[in-house]
Amino acid sequence: MTLPQLLIPLSLGFAFVLMAMPQFIAFFKMKKMGQAVREEGPQAHLAKTGTPTMGGVIFLFSILLASIITGIWQKELTTSFWSILFILGLYGLLGFLDDFIKVFKKRNLGLNSKQKLIGQIIGGIILYAVMKTEGISDLLHIPFLGEVNLGIVYGVFAVFWLVGFSNAVNLTDGIDGLVSGLGSISFGTYAIIAWHQEQYDIMLICIASVGALLGFLVYNKKPAKIFMGDVGSLALGGMLAAISILLHQEWTLLLIGLVYVVETASVILQVGSFKLTGKRIFKMSPIHHHFELSGWSEWKIDIVFWIVGLVMSGITLAILYL
Repeated sequence: MTLPQLLIPLSLGFAFVLMAMPQFIAFFKMKKMGQAVREEGPQAHLAKTGTPTMGGVIFLFSILLASIITGIWQKELTTSFWSILFILGLYGLLGFLDDFIKVFKKRNLGLNSKQKLIGQIIGGIILYAVMKTEGISDLLHIPFLGEVNLGIVYGVFAVFWLVGFSNAVNLTDGIDGLVSGLGSISFGTYAIIAWHQEQYDIMLICIASVGALLGFLVYNKKPAKIFMGDVGSLALGGMLAAISILLHQEWTLLLIGLVYVVETASVILQVGSFKLTGKRIFKMSPIHHHFELSGWSEWKIDIVFWIVGLVMSGITLAILYL
């Protein structure tokens, strides 16, 4: 595919968000509905109470439309293509229901963790079943060691990968613009990997995702006019995991998504330490809140974490292709 052709899904994803988001924000403001900020979070975040949320609805639809339009044009409507969009839809629906209950039904907890987990597991099982019908192997590539045939255990791994990274991105989405920027970097990196593998179907979705997230960043950067909500973060994490699986480059997500991994690890360590010793390791978890309470501005956290994402993505590409 030529560069002008690659710019089509990028431009469509970006343009759809720019056109639709102002009306979406206006609707929430008209209804006087917005994000309920947790009192146990950083006190500075209380000023964000009432900020419109669920912006993920717009950029997910933008990804969907831009991908399908360019997929039809380029004749790339493959099983892998639809599998990724299925994860986008299912995980986005789970997040939407969670956000809807919180915002419209005025219930702070939304879906409980068990309900979300069941939905995420079902998505992983369906993805693995589709992979098997397409004859995709159960080989897990481990850098410098080669490939290991996991057999049916690969299915368990695939479910764990989807659930884990879906929740990891959700945990990372705690300050203005952080996941919008990181997601753009992550999907851009996977677009390069898909291009090298000549999996243009996956590449189109990745590029459409970059365009939509950059469009969303216009409204989500500090000070955010809208938050993405669980509808956006759960879907993005699930998509990244699915893409790494379908490219058979699962390990790369540990580097490309290092920030998501560290954010999740900080929560696990914080909870574990408090339960075992009664002491906290961080001032607050996930770790971006620790830096906030240490005096870092949200912009500083964004920029530093984006740089980490860029550097780790560069290292990943160097390992793969140099």
